[in-house]
Amino acid sequence: QVQLVESGGGLVQAGGSLRLSCAASGRTFSRYAMGWFRQAPGKERTFVAAMSWSGENTYDADSVKGRFTISRDNAKNTGYLQMNNLKPEDTAVYYCAQTRGPTWRYSAGDYSYWGQGTQVTVSS
Repeated sequence: QVQLVESGGGLVQAGGSLRLSCAASGRTFSRYAMGWFRQAPGKERTFVAAMSWSGENTYDADSVKGRFTISRDNAKNTGYLQMNNLKPEDTAVYYCAQTRGPTWRYSAGDYSYWGQGTQVTVSS
């Protein structure tokens, strides 16, 4: 059974930083692409960033380019999202997810496995 567990969320002031982690278990983490999504209250879940199985290919949403960095440590079965220069509009529940294949995907529908989410709140 595949499990993804996020951690690292919290309350931070605008301009601050947080590092989210996603610990995976239940299958070979290194074979599959991973992504981060977020969902603000009353809004749809949206794409944040994704990375291929090897880490060679990444893609970031325009809203986070230059501020957020996705990474992974396959030896530790863990993915990360480094978030810098946070803004109040970044406030949301952040989810990590994995696909069934090696290539990163943009659409939430292409991800088969999801974590429970971690809350990020940015105060102004």
